[in-house]
Amino acid sequence: MKFLELVLKNFGPYSGEQVINLDPKTDDENLRPIVLLGGMNGGGKTTLMDAIRLALYGHRAQCSTRGNLSYSDFLSQCVNSHAQPFEKTQIELAFEHIENNQPVKYRIVRNWSKQPKDGKDSLGIFGEEDKTWGIDTLTNIWDEYIENLLPLGISNLFLFDGEQVKELAEQDVPPAAVTEAIRALLGLELAERLAIDIDILVNRKRKELADTKDLANLEEIEAQLQQLQTEYDVETRHGASLQEELKTAEKNQQSAFDKFVSDGGKIAGERDRLEKQKVAKADELENARESMSELAASALPLTLVEDLLTQAQRQGEKEVKIQQAQMAREILEERDKRLLAWINQQEVLATKIDEIKKFLEQDVDTLNSSFLQGQASWLLTDAETLSQLGNILYYLQNSEKLAKQQLTSLKNKEEEIINLERQIQRAAEPEEYKKLVTTLQESQDKVAQLKAKLETTNHRLTELADSINKTKKSLQEYSVENIDRRNREHIIAASAKVQETLKIFREKLTLRKLNKLEIEVTECFRYLLHKSDLVHRIAIDTNTFSLSLYNQAGKTVPKHRLSAGEKQLLAIAFLWGLARVSGRSLPVAIDTPLGRLDSSHRTNLVERYFPSASHQVILLSTDTEIGEREIKTLRQNEAIAHEYLLKYDPKSRQTTVKEGYFW
Repeated sequence: MKFLELVLKNFGPYSGEQVINLDPKTDDENLRPIVLLGGMNGGGKTTLMDAIRLALYGHRAQCSTRGNLSYSDFLSQCVNSHAQPFEKTQIELAFEHIENNQPVKYRIVRNWSKQPKDGKDSLGIFGEEDKTWGIDTLTNIWDEYIENLLPLGISNLFLFDGEQVKELAEQDVPPAAVTEAIRALLGLELAERLAIDIDILVNRKRKELADTKDLANLEEIEAQLQQLQTEYDVETRHGASLQEELKTAEKNQQSAFDKFVSDGGKIAGERDRLEKQKVAKADELENARESMSELAASALPLTLVEDLLTQAQRQGEKEVKIQQAQMAREILEERDKRLLAWINQQEVLATKIDEIKKFLEQDVDTLNSSFLQGQASWLLTDAETLSQLGNILYYLQNSEKLAKQQLTSLKNKEEEIINLERQIQRAAEPEEYKKLVTTLQESQDKVAQLKAKLETTNHRLTELADSINKTKKSLQEYSVENIDRRNREHIIAASAKVQETLKIFREKLTLRKLNKLEIEVTECFRYLLHKSDLVHRIAIDTNTFSLSLYNQAGKTVPKHRLSAGEKQLLAIAFLWGLARVSGRSLPVAIDTPLGRLDSSHRTNLVERYFPSASHQVILLSTDTEIGEREIKTLRQNEAIAHEYLLKYDPKSRQTTVKEGYFW
């Protein structure tokens, strides 16, 4: 089995549609096992792992953020905060596996809205060739179908994270999730279930064979058990009823709070502060008006005749130029007279003198036509007055700009005062405010009372469950001590033999599987470890599945002698060995894989484990786990099929999938 593509739409921090190619096959000839996704902590790596689990197992998925949430609440929690109300949240996971010796491709599609219909998602299974019509027969039996491909019980051996490795490394006994996976892997669940079924059959037959006295005693115990069971069922229904009442009370509490806010209760509690703000804003408004009055008392009214002042400035500039031209003309005429007198004294032909005289006259005419013709001087200004007029116009422009700014500020302050007045008007009156507070307090008290009752009911259920277990034990002891001594029929005897055979079968099956697992874990650990002489053999306890390490001399190697990094490698070797013993060709996905490893152990893991863990290895890493050095090594070894970067924007709190890595 291998994953081909993951498509997220409005899921968690992933806004819009994000597509991730997971196919380790880069072309028809090359297969590179690793798909690397980099992201900082809180950027959506764990969400991707949850998406894969959710696509495969739906309501049975063991997602990291679900906790005690109902499936409906969990689906609502997974909806992207920026998604529109009409938009669907959707997960698609395309995969390929071998069926009847032929590769087949399917696409799992799950979608839901903010308020899931019937508290569930909509599931569709599609063929890779036809994505329009779902395969109904496969959709209806999907839970059973996926159990044959990747059973939920062993999924933690293939889809695991750094915290799981850390927990496994630090505990002497494997955590419950790993223990359950080991039992499922060794096939012990089926044998244990069969043993329980045989016990039920034996008890039924023993009751049929009991004499009157034994039957009366037996029935007395069974009646007591029935009574306890009835009480337990009643308390269970009562707890469910309280749970519903609590939900209703919490809704009423929220409604009371909403009414408290909408009817001005919250604002009523802030009335004094709002009144003070209003007074302060009124003072600011009055100051702004005084500033406007001072500005209006200056030269600002001249802006009404600003166009006339501008025209006067232009006319004054023209008249000054005319005055300057007249002065220049008089100077030039005096110069021309001196020039002609001097030329007459020289030996110059009379014709040339006439030409020079004519040229000078034409030059003076040109000057007159340019500056003096048709220009009447009526303003009679001077240069100093013109300069003062220019200063006035400049001051008017600044004053006008300042006046506009003050008008805008004045308008804003008036709007702020109006908004404060509206808020104060919405504030509830003291009597109404008291009613709102009382209603809110009553709803809160109701929720607290129901929570207390529910806690009491749960405590009673625990007590009844203990009593039921004790009564069942008494019933079993009664059957063994009395009925077994008097009734040795074939079924009971045969059942005892079958149980003994099952016990031996479980022991032998456990030993055979654990022997193989010990070899695989030892081989994986020595392969990952630098110190190949540190551990010669690893033994696994048949009851607790805890690990014991031995050196070449057969002496125990205490786990506390291992460094933190070596313990983490041992945990990874354990998971790797379990995956290999399973005999299933399944993809491996690892979230935050390197943890507290030092550089040498990290190198071994990068070079030896990641490329060999499976035919497809999905790594979700930070920039400090698989850094620049490790990524270069993986690229040089041609181990990476695809690289993606989960780009998280802290402002919008959204993650976008980009091609490439940190480097």
